[in-house]
Amino acid sequence: MTTDSRHATSAAGGGQGWAAPGHAERYRRRVLAERSRLTHALGDMRSRQHGVLADLLDFNSGTAFGRQHGFGRVRDIDDFRRAVPVRDYSAHAPLIERMASGEPNLLTADQPVVYFTSSGSTGAHKKIPVTPRFMRTTFFPFYYAAWASLIENFPDVLQRPDAVLNLKHDPLTVPPTTSGGRPHVGASQVDFGSEFGEPLSAELGTAAPWGALPVNVAPDDHAEKMYLRLRLAVQSDVRCLIGINPAMIAAVPYQLTLWWERIVKEVRDGTLGGVPYGSPDSARATELAFIADYFGAVDPARVWPRIRALFGWTTGVASLYLPSLRGRLGIDVAALPAPVAASEGPVGVPLDRHGSAGSLVVTASVYEFVDADADLTPDTETLLPSELEAGREYHVIFSHVGGLYRYAGGDVVRVVDMPGGVPRVAYAGRSGRSDAAGERLREAQVLRALRSALTATGLGLVNVSCRTERRPGEDAAYYVFAVAPESPWQPAETVRFAELLDEALARESTGYARARTERRLAAPVLCLLDRDAFQRDWHAAVATGIRPTQVKDRLFRQDDALWRRLTGGA
Repeated sequence: MTTDSRHATSAAGGGQGWAAPGHAERYRRRVLAERSRLTHALGDMRSRQHGVLADLLDFNSGTAFGRQHGFGRVRDIDDFRRAVPVRDYSAHAPLIERMASGEPNLLTADQPVVYFTSSGSTGAHKKIPVTPRFMRTTFFPFYYAAWASLIENFPDVLQRPDAVLNLKHDPLTVPPTTSGGRPHVGASQVDFGSEFGEPLSAELGTAAPWGALPVNVAPDDHAEKMYLRLRLAVQSDVRCLIGINPAMIAAVPYQLTLWWERIVKEVRDGTLGGVPYGSPDSARATELAFIADYFGAVDPARVWPRIRALFGWTTGVASLYLPSLRGRLGIDVAALPAPVAASEGPVGVPLDRHGSAGSLVVTASVYEFVDADADLTPDTETLLPSELEAGREYHVIFSHVGGLYRYAGGDVVRVVDMPGGVPRVAYAGRSGRSDAAGERLREAQVLRALRSALTATGLGLVNVSCRTERRPGEDAAYYVFAVAPESPWQPAETVRFAELLDEALARESTGYARARTERRLAAPVLCLLDRDAFQRDWHAAVATGIRPTQVKDRLFRQDDALWRRLTGGA
């Protein structure tokens, strides 16, 4: 075995708990109860937000940060905004680094138990302090509630430990640590049961046969770990895939095809990674071999014909390829959205089956917002949740008892609607802009333009990225869109798509329209790749040792080496 008892399970806590009599029912009751509490809290958003602020001020007033910013004198949100500037991770980092080396009482009165790692937009690993108070008041209520729609509408996911293939589950034998000796890991690598006393927190699928791999594999050999899980899962009746990061779910059809011969042979031989495991299963091996021979492709829908749900982010780039992906998983598969959240904290949690949006978690953090087209500065004027407008997009700024204050994490959300005056938000993209010629394009604008062109042409894609380039001797920059079509595009279709994309970008951004009119930007160019190009690129990134949960879809790719890796020099 490659896992020990302390770190053998993910953010789900101890997966072994699922074997205990009555565990599934206790889990179901806890999940639905937390959703009920959050739903009730939405009816009094203003006082709930004031309560969160009062709690974090009282709890952390004696910290170095609290004393420096006069927490003891702050009485309301206006005082708080005057006392604390808007800050990103780099502004918090000096105190976080001192905390990580073991110094207490800097940002929080609670000593962090672990530090979540987050790749951020640059790939640099952050250290997000995670304290017992943060988990109890901010994290667990939204975390449990997030599963409510899945278990309520697809109750068979609770019937067997192997009914769910949880792709993000990634236990470690020896986790990396900070200089102060605390684990520095992804949220999916923390045993919440042992670390925070939450035995019910074990996620669906973590007690499956592949939850703790029974063969030796290097901790950073993520490709082999993915293979071993699929090898075991093909012998189970999987009903749901959990990925959170949708790129992990999108990789499954490619992985099945890539490893199919090896999988079938190991099922027939009764081996796992070349080591004897269980009994040879010639009947299932014959059945699996028939799938590829008869259909000519290995789609998850044929391997697991009773898959009914996916659980992951459904917005961003994924919103463009989910229609194609769902076709390979089953025509009646539901895509349930994961929470609008980051390692630093939650923002929105879906409380029903809406395809993308979640209600603001009013009990978790103090939330402020800034128009998405504005630049964030320390003294940026902010809006409160009740001041938002449906259909608009905003930077998210939050503060919570875990030690992040007026924190700008770099995400933009779209307000879908305002039921009862409470925002329901969907992730719209990262806040960074592409700005080669004053166009100041945001991810959400480019995604809407791509969707418009796809809808108008009836075309589909597997994935897409873009960057700006300049031809030698020419002043005007232009956008290159690398597209992996779902099926081959005809030349006339490609030309029409590029024209429609150009028009849609101009509608989305006055800066883009002006740059095109003034010829600072030339028309966009399409670089059509083969269907599997993005999957090969994803696997190449994983092969460098990056955890699959952190290899995310990237719309803007200006790095030359990464662009060449994706396009193969096309």
